[in-house]
Amino acid sequence: MVNPHETTIGWIGAGRMGAALVKRLIDAGYDVAIHNRTRAKAENLGATVVDRPADLADRDVVFTMVSASADLEQVTAGKDGLFTDQGTAPGILIDSSTVSTAASAAVRVAAAKRGTTLLAAPVSGNPKVVSSGKLTLAVSGPRDAFDTVQPLLEHLGRAVTYVGEDEVARLVKICHNVFLGVVIQSMAEITVLAEKGGVSRAAFLEFLNQSVMGSVFSQYKTPALVNLDFTPTFTMPLLLKDFDLGLAAARELEAPMPVAAATAQLVASAAGAGLVDQDFAVLVQEQARRSGLTLEPENADVTDGLDS
Repeated sequence: MVNPHETTIGWIGAGRMGAALVKRLIDAGYDVAIHNRTRAKAENLGATVVDRPADLADRDVVFTMVSASADLEQVTAGKDGLFTDQGTAPGILIDSSTVSTAASAAVRVAAAKRGTTLLAAPVSGNPKVVSSGKLTLAVSGPRDAFDTVQPLLEHLGRAVTYVGEDEVARLVKICHNVFLGVVIQSMAEITVLAEKGGVSRAAFLEFLNQSVMGSVFSQYKTPALVNLDFTPTFTMPLLLKDFDLGLAAARELEAPMPVAAATAQLVASAAGAGLVDQDFAVLVQEQARRSGLTLEPENADVTDGLDS
């Protein structure tokens, strides 16, 4: 079992999410060292910063949080990767990237060759969700390794769920993100419908959030839909990548997903129209455009529910 005073942590990938999670570990008392592709972005986090992933090989537990399968393979087995130090390797690697099951399996094999156990641990949330302590994680891999690091993972958020062996956490995360896309598109459609009928977005979403159909997600996307603040937490290209992964899994497992397939086309259309840098809630503007409606910010005092 990990102990903040005895367990050293390495972290690869200190983007917006990674930085927020590193801060929680530092606040919990862990000794954390970081490698980030852009070193300057990691230097103000209060942790040791190293130049190469290989410089973290002597850490007890290493986290990776990178943006794509190729990046994960590079920081682990590529030049100066985590597993290239012939003298040592971490005991446990916890990967929280959203990558394919094939890439995860390849890294698992590379880790095993160095005596490192891989846990796949994708997360649900954004930096504000992390800061509010409401992040959730799905974890797969050897159960004994999970039991060892569960107390460590619990510092990162409110719920840590062990979902099975090998790469199944990847599928859980892909299913989650496909659902995320379907729900935001559905919210865009019904919100635009209500507004075309004369109901303000603030009033409609207040009703929705108070009903049995409301959720943590519908609540925290309400400010974006009402006030048209599309500061990115998750962008259209990333969502489209997850739809591609989800639909590929559906074909492989012979599980038809007609609603997801239709939504993926709408997301691709929005990305093709240039909506690539804003938050994926910008789908509401694309839905309004198709409906002949021009949206204006309502400047309403609405909450995302994360501070409560």
